[in-house]
Amino acid sequence: MKIDETRDEVIVTVAPATGAGAAASVIWLHGLGADGHDFVPIVPELRLALQGELRFVFPHAPVRPVTVNNGIPMRAWYDIRELSAAGRQDDTGVRESAARVDALIEREIGRGVEAQRIVLAGFSQGGAIALHAALRYPRRLGGAMGLSTYLPLHETVAREASTANRDLPILMCHGLHDPVLPYGLGEQSRDWLAALGYAVAWKPYPMQHEVCAAEIADIAAWLTAVLLR
Repeated sequence: MKIDETRDEVIVTVAPATGAGAAASVIWLHGLGADGHDFVPIVPELRLALQGELRFVFPHAPVRPVTVNNGIPMRAWYDIRELSAAGRQDDTGVRESAARVDALIEREIGRGVEAQRIVLAGFSQGGAIALHAALRYPRRLGGAMGLSTYLPLHETVAREASTANRDLPILMCHGLHDPVLPYGLGEQSRDWLAALGYAVAWKPYPMQHEVCAAEIADIAAWLTAVLLR
């Protein structure tokens, strides 16, 4: 496993013993207040059976004031004014971060990875951006994975969704006892997607706002199914 870090991201490259070239990429966004290092330790825990090189891109969110945290500056993909389905949302911030993700996708394509071999993933606020960006990206992606998250700007999906990703594989995982992003908000987001015709693999776990061993195993199985088959 090779780790490269820049000011903007951490890149983890895992390659099989055969030295085969790039096979796929996973762009994985961290949660509020964390950074790109947050999910790096999970990569070896996935124990993926690789056919070719797999690149994980863990970008750092910009630092900005966050309203629900008393305006304290921290790494955040967008401002959070209210955390509820009906609450005011930072439309501008969400779209700016989605545009950044689009640029990361284009960079991976430029490195020789086909769009259909690129997965967008994220935890909590990062998962919200991953879902938002994947549904709107104009080329078919490999899949979208949202962990302990919700669907932002859900009322705009129907008119903004890309036809290329209407059958996009989507994995959503959520803790039954999550005190930060309530389980019901995750379920509601799943139901919004289902109502629009998206097939969502939904995985609940007896945990809080975190990641557990059973979830890591399910993530590995899902990534294998959508990227490494």
